[in-house]
Amino acid sequence: MISYIIRRVLGAIPLLLFISIVTYAMMAFAPGGPAAVLGPRGQGLSPEAMARINAIYGLDKPWFVQYFYWLKQLVLHGSLGTSYVDNRPVIEKVFEKLPVTIEMVGLALLLTLIIALPIGIYAGAHRGSFFDNVSSAVGFVFYGMPVFWLSIVLIDLFAVQLRWFPSSGLSSFGHENDPFDVLRHLTLPVLAIALVSFVSWMRYQRSSIIEAMSSSYIRTARSKGLAESTVLFKHAFRNALLPIVTLLGLSLPALVGGAYFVEYVFSIPGVGYLTFSSIFARDYPTLMAITMLTAVLIVAGNLLADVVYAMVDPRIRYN
Repeated sequence: MISYIIRRVLGAIPLLLFISIVTYAMMAFAPGGPAAVLGPRGQGLSPEAMARINAIYGLDKPWFVQYFYWLKQLVLHGSLGTSYVDNRPVIEKVFEKLPVTIEMVGLALLLTLIIALPIGIYAGAHRGSFFDNVSSAVGFVFYGMPVFWLSIVLIDLFAVQLRWFPSSGLSSFGHENDPFDVLRHLTLPVLAIALVSFVSWMRYQRSSIIEAMSSSYIRTARSKGLAESTVLFKHAFRNALLPIVTLLGLSLPALVGGAYFVEYVFSIPGVGYLTFSSIFARDYPTLMAITMLTAVLIVAGNLLADVVYAMVDPRIRYN
């Protein structure tokens, strides 16, 4: 297993290198730049001043030369550069915002599992029933909703109309260290992510239960006169969890991606809000750091899914 993990990590290096090249090239060829944002010509910044700003940041060089310097700083010094906005190390800015995103994604994942797994189990055990059809229909309705649109709907309903929850921010003024106040602010963002993502988990769990319930060992358990609940939870449920374990690792990047949009809608000061702020400010070093962090999450999620799958299913062996 250890050798397999090492091979996977080493094999991910060329992939991450390719992602960094493509991302850097896309930003280099994008219209505008830091100089255009820092000082628009309409406010008196001359072309000569914009050229000086580009020279200061090294943006007057070809993009592949800029990328080489960026890669050199990363490999030799472990640095992802300095923000164009406030001259802070971008890795410091990202890790400053990361705990908020992790907290929100963790709560969303927990709520998703609480909603999806019981529904999927019951729907799979009662295939074709009224509950199965209704839960599938409701699930696909939420699955088809863009997460940012659902966030706006939740704000209008629960924050503006009913006034049950705050509409933005991470905490109220004077309650920055109050965990209950933070939880109130995170309720709607977490609910938006969970409602959009729970259908995938529900459908996977439903399909797994249906497949497990049609297996020969389930027929053997029933022939012994075991109660249906015992057959379902003691025999079928464990094997039905295997695809869910795989989905757990693969869905983490998608949850983080959805959280980025939700953070911006709710003005949650996490990595997602930092991402959109960096896009508007043409803060290329910060965007590169966030892109590489997301890519590492995807690679780590796939590796985690493989490792946990082997731990749950003793039949799986990686050499």
